[in-house]
Amino acid sequence: MRILHIVTAFPRQADDPIAPWLVELLTRLRARGHEIDVLASSYRGLGDHDHRGLRVHRFRYFPERWERLTHEETAPDRMRRSPLYAVMPLFFIVGGMRRAWQLTRRERYDIIHVHWPMPMALLGWAARRARRTPMVTTFYGIELRWVQSRLPFLRWLIRWAARASAQAVAISTYTARELRKFADVPIEVIPYTAELAPPSSPPLDARGAERSVLFVGRLIERKGVGHLIRALGTVRRQTAVRLVLIGDGPERPRLEQLARDAGVAAHVDFRGRVTDEELRRSYAAADVFVLPSVFDARQDTEGLGVVLLEAMNYAVPVIASDIGGITDIVQHEHTGLLVAPGDETALANALTRVLADPSLARTLGESGRRLLRETFSWDRIVDRWESVYERAAATAREPS
Repeated sequence: MRILHIVTAFPRQADDPIAPWLVELLTRLRARGHEIDVLASSYRGLGDHDHRGLRVHRFRYFPERWERLTHEETAPDRMRRSPLYAVMPLFFIVGGMRRAWQLTRRERYDIIHVHWPMPMALLGWAARRARRTPMVTTFYGIELRWVQSRLPFLRWLIRWAARASAQAVAISTYTARELRKFADVPIEVIPYTAELAPPSSPPLDARGAERSVLFVGRLIERKGVGHLIRALGTVRRQTAVRLVLIGDGPERPRLEQLARDAGVAAHVDFRGRVTDEELRRSYAAADVFVLPSVFDARQDTEGLGVVLLEAMNYAVPVIASDIGGITDIVQHEHTGLLVAPGDETALANALTRVLADPSLARTLGESGRRLLRETFSWDRIVDRWESVYERAAATAREPS
């Protein structure tokens, strides 16, 4: 089957960390014999290229110097800081629609798969106008929350994307519930996942006798890292513990100051971006993993929480907020512990409990790894995507 994936951003070179789970999915689909093309926005004039055997078609939308609406950060963040980038989405959409139409007129695809339908559904519409090709659309949740909180005049676009799709897909049951507020259509829930190989060298040692609490992710408001830093002080009254933060983002200076103000700066490691090997070693060394997500000012939160699956791959017990798509992964008292978002006392108590009870930590870790292998394995997920594509393609073969 030949499938065109329409996305906002895609890796620009071999070590580009953008959407690694999507690259893995497409690579695995290709390994099963499907022909996979990608249509993505350009970045500073970047043209068409190959990435891990995938053909990547880039659409231009602005002069090279300013062609940076995507890839480095989210488009809404970029747009808020610059009047130039605030008007750029119009050029982005027009350039993308034009390339989508040209590409699908020249090539014949069995499926058009649209990711992040606000605004990429418009490119999907152009592709469908070029040829009557079935469209599959994946909703990640963030676009739904943007429209509900900031862009209500674009509700029609989400509604159209859901109704025009041969199959609408959500990455979590939470996202499916949000989508049903726009359109009452059949929705398949297919998560993405992560499987990390064991580290090739020994785990990173904690400093002295300190236990290791790990967070991995962008340092942005919705990750709730500030609550974790404040909870650390309470935990340290009973347990010698060190917080390891892997990832970077605009919140880092504020969080560093918060750690100093809370008196725990000496026990918080801001490691920034690390290599894949360092990441694997950090997971292998962790005593517990925490994802303390909250709703941010835009009412955005965790669509799924793939880092929880990465931790589960190492049988690390997880603690997370009872919010968004996280609850598809963390079953309270079974595959991890859930706490109310922003409740620092509950977070500190959960951390203290896991660190003080090796039997509980082991049980949670083993149950999490079992869940990963039984429900979130790549083979199972690719099987489900193949089934979606087969059903969608069948709609094109049905008599009109």
